[in-house]
Amino acid sequence: MNTERQEVLQRACDFLGRREHSRKELQQKLSRRCEDEALIEELLDKLADEGLQSDERFTESFVHHRVNNGKGPLKIQQELSQRGVDQNLISIYLDSEDFDWLTLANEVRTKKYGNEAPADYQKQALQSRFLYSRGFSSEHISRLFRTD
Repeated sequence: MNTERQEVLQRACDFLGRREHSRKELQQKLSRRCEDEALIEELLDKLADEGLQSDERFTESFVHHRVNNGKGPLKIQQELSQRGVDQNLISIYLDSEDFDWLTLANEVRTKKYGNEAPADYQKQALQSRFLYSRGFSSEHISRLFRTD
């Protein structure tokens, strides 16, 4: 095995040893140091075949981490798309029954603004904008503030 190949493989394993990476993330990081795109693709295929790199594992880990940080499904979907994860894979994890997005939105709102419901339209709009910025959908937010 030539030294460049060994170095790229070692670097990839180092990255994966720290945390899960999507294939696109790993490819971008490796291409900063190695200009041989064919070599990078070959090694990424090898890592995936050996189970060392998995977009499924990355997606599962990423989703759970972001949910624990109070992020909503729209923000998580955008971030995963930027990291090159397939849209079908994103849907599988975000649409699973594991997450109650309405409850999470309420927990995020309560953590920042307290248990008391917003008293007027301005406070409700302020809290709504906050939840939008966290990646919750308008449906989740409207259901959260529904008074019927």
